[in-house]
Amino acid sequence: MLETPKANGQDFTGSVRLIHAVGMHARPAVKLTKLAKKFKAHISIRAADAVEWINAKSVAKVMALRAARDSIIEIKASGEDAEAAVAALVDLVETDFPDSG
Repeated sequence: MLETPKANGQDFTGSVRLIHAVGMHARPAVKLTKLAKKFKAHISIRAADAVEWINAKSVAKVMALRAARDSIIEIKASGEDAEAAVAALVDLVETDFPDSG
């Protein structure tokens, strides 16, 4: 829903509203980490009200985020495919973790 990619040198960030009915539970967490692992970039996420960034490639940490429906999820990435990683992850969350792909 809300997408604001920004370039800070080699860091790219974006944010998106989590619209999944029950928030960030096992199925969306697995989908997010599987997609994150396809990129070489270092990718971190957090709920907008959280202080700490967590590794988006760790399913346990993403599930521990416990983001509720309508939370704003912030995504940041650095590395050679960082911009594409942020765009893909924002799209995944924005489209409610579709089964295709």
